[in-house]
Amino acid sequence: MTRRLAVPWPDGRAFLGRGGRPIRLLAASDERDPTLEVAANRAALEPVDLVIGCGDLSPDWLGFLGDAFVAPLVFVRGNHDNGGPWPAPREVPLPASGIDDQSLPGFEIVALPWPTFDLGKARRDERAAWRQVAGIGPARLLRGARDVIVVSHVPPRGAGDTPDDPYHVGFAAYAFAQRRLQPRLWLHGHTSLAAQPSWRVQHGPTTVVNATGSVLVELTPGPIQ
Repeated sequence: MTRRLAVPWPDGRAFLGRGGRPIRLLAASDERDPTLEVAANRAALEPVDLVIGCGDLSPDWLGFLGDAFVAPLVFVRGNHDNGGPWPAPREVPLPASGIDDQSLPGFEIVALPWPTFDLGKARRDERAAWRQVAGIGPARLLRGARDVIVVSHVPPRGAGDTPDDPYHVGFAAYAFAQRRLQPRLWLHGHTSLAAQPSWRVQHGPTTVVNATGSVLVELTPGPIQ
């Protein structure tokens, strides 16, 4: 079942011409949500402005979600997205990495895929995660960039991760990025829902959301709570 969440957004310019309607993001990761195969369930979620994949989903499923909701698709690769049906077939866009300001007009998306594949193996590499964060750019990291959406596979360390599992603990580099950028929304996968008391964590001004399965996020104009 698709979970739902509303996040107030500070920049009213993003909502110009929408008549007060929220911006609706369907985020998904790790586990295929079978309820989305039913047309009536999809209709209850529409309209969707952007489909976001947070890793470990097949290109066929990502392509289906984008087509079924008639929405653009942006996704990052997870640790299992290597070999098999990858690289993505022609109907699925290339995975995101770095700064994406095209997929959702009026927004910047910071995309942080699984950072390292060595000879087909998804090695956990904290130094590679630090290189990803350095690629965000010193200007953003120094001044903060609250009006961005961060999409990663691995969560920040200490925010929605599994600290007692060495492979599923969050990246310290991402925790640094969260403290510096202070984005309003951070979407991730990788963490089992059963391993956490809640699928969303408020970490300072950042709402950190575990998109395992599927989550509909509504960005709403109005004051920050």
